[in-house]
Amino acid sequence: MAGGRLTTHVLDTARGKPAAGVRIALYRVTGNSHRKIAETVTNADGRTDAPMLAGDKLEEGSYELVFFAGDYLRSSGQAAGEVLFLDQIPIRFGVPDAGQHYHVPLLISPFAYSTYRGS
Repeated sequence: MAGGRLTTHVLDTARGKPAAGVRIALYRVTGNSHRKIAETVTNADGRTDAPMLAGDKLEEGSYELVFFAGDYLRSSGQAAGEVLFLDQIPIRFGVPDAGQHYHVPLLISPFAYSTYRGS
């Protein structure tokens, strides 16, 4: 695959397994402007079936992944109600070199989350 790529996955740390069925939206961020450029849902392994961006579609700049964790937490029985402590989780990050692989995973539970630059 020419150029870089952006991938992600979601792990449910409370249940100790991949988080299947999590909707994820990807935005390109320029100043205060967000433009949605991709949307997907995690598979049974908590991963996306394809990179969120790859090749010349991945450009240097700022991006934001929004994970719809609340929907997943409700459907898995870990949270209930209209207002949740964690619902939509945005992770804004930069891509300084579009030729590299950027892996931005999300680790979630009903009351905490974390991320890191993976490989």
